[in-house]
Amino acid sequence: MKNEFMTAALYEAEKAAECGEVPVGAVVVKNGEVIAAAHNTCEVQCNSLRHAEVIVIDRAMSYLKTPRLDGCDLYVTLEPCAMCCGAISHARLSRLYFGAYDKERGCVVSNLHCFDAPSPLFNIEYYCGIMEDECSALLSDFFKRLRSDKFSTFSK
Repeated sequence: MKNEFMTAALYEAEKAAECGEVPVGAVVVKNGEVIAAAHNTCEVQCNSLRHAEVIVIDRAMSYLKTPRLDGCDLYVTLEPCAMCCGAISHARLSRLYFGAYDKERGCVVSNLHCFDAPSPLFNIEYYCGIMEDECSALLSDFFKRLRSDKFSTFSK
């Protein structure tokens, strides 16, 4: 079941890549059903707050008409940053599943360990490396293409 939901998040990440966004996708699941899906829109909307996690949390709250997402799970293709960890915590999601690790900005296990802090605010189960190879490959391919495009632009 986890792979099914991460596949849905990967689909969202692919949509982000098609728009020139860093390919991160996310879905919120409740009772075994995807209730919201989103991808990064930072570049398109000229807004660095438009991370997939923040958008999908907002959509899930609107769908459920509630300010909290108790009993919901979040699947995201990349380890969340500090901002997104805060949003996940405040939304009171029950579980987080992420694919690729983010050694530079990830704040679940790679850097700050936000959810390991002894605080009731940051109390969330998390699972790492779900379909990690697929999630990492999408990101790697995107940045290779981006560097290649920049190089070809400069070499003309």
